Amino acid sequence: MPAGSSKELIPHPIVYLDGGPGGAVTADLIHIMLPFTEDGYDVYVCDQIGSGWSGRLADIREYTADRHKRDLEAIVQQTGTEKVIFIGQSWGAILAVLYIADHPDRVAKMILTGPGPIQPQHPELANLPAPDSLHLRAPYYSNHDGNERANNLRTRAMEMIATSFGRRLASDREADDFAACLASNVDWSTLRDTSLIKHTPPQGGAGFYVQVMTVHSFRSLPDPRPRLRNLPIPILVLKGQCDSQKWGFTNEYLQLFPNHRLVVIPGAGHFIYGEQPELYLEAIRGFLN
Repeated sequence: MPAGSSKELIPHPIVYLDGGPGGAVTADLIHIMLPFTEDGYDVYVCDQIGSGWSGRLADIREYTADRHKRDLEAIVQQTGTEKVIFIGQSWGAILAVLYIADHPDRVAKMILTGPGPIQPQHPELANLPAPDSLHLRAPYYSNHDGNERANNLRTRAMEMIATSFGRRLASDREADDFAACLASNVDWSTLRDTSLIKHTPPQGGAGFYVQVMTVHSFRSLPDPRPRLRNLPIPILVLKGQCDSQKWGFTNEYLQLFPNHRLVVIPGAGHFIYGEQPELYLEAIRGFLN
C-alpha cells in the first residue's frame, strides 16, 4: 500500500443460527437480517439439514448435534474468512457454544438471543431465581401447552419409534407437516403479546425427525463446559422480559464467558424481534460496532 493510504476494514461475516433443532430459513428471517447487510456485513443463513429446502437423511440416526457442528464448520469454511460472528437464536445459541468449544479461534463475537440450555443440560438450573431487578416474567403460554395441544397418540408413537429404534413410523412429508403444526402451536409461548400471532395456516419448513433425533443425541454429548470456561470471546446475551427459557439456563452463559453483556428487552418474549425489532437491532448494532 502507498504510504499514508488506509485500507477500509471489512467486518467479519455473520452466520445466523436458527432455533429448532431443525430451523429453516423463512422470509421473516431474511427480513430480520437485511439491516446487517446494509451495515456492510455478509450474512449467511441456511436451512439446517432435515428441514426447509435441505435434504432429508436416509438414516434418521445421523441427525445429531455432532452432525450439525460439522455442517456449521463447512459453512464457516465457505465464508473464506479467519473468523465469523454468530447470531444464535434459542437452539442456535446451543449449537454456537458446542461449535466454539471445538473452534474457539474461529469466532470473533457471539450474539445469543433467548439462548436455550447448554447441553448436556444441568436441569437444576431451571430452579435458579432471577434477580428481582431484571423484572422477568413467565409467558402466558408455555411450550408444554403447545405440545399438549398439537400432539396425539400417533405423533407420540412417531417420536418413540424414532428415538428408540431409529426408524420412521411416518414419512418425512407427514412428519414435517406435523412439525409445522406443532411449531404454530408452540409459537404462542414465544411472544409476550399473543395477539401478534398470525392466524394463518401452519407454514412448512420445520423438520420433525431432525428435531427429535438431535435432542435425543444431547445425552451422549461430552460436556463442553471445561473448554468454554473463561474464553475471552465477547458475547451479547439478549433475553426477552417474558422469555420462555428459564433464567438459570441464561445465567450459565454469563458465568462461563467473562466478556459478556446482558440486555433484557422489555415487552418481548422468546422471539424478541417479533415484538421489539427496533430494540433488537439497536442492541446488536451497538455490540457489533
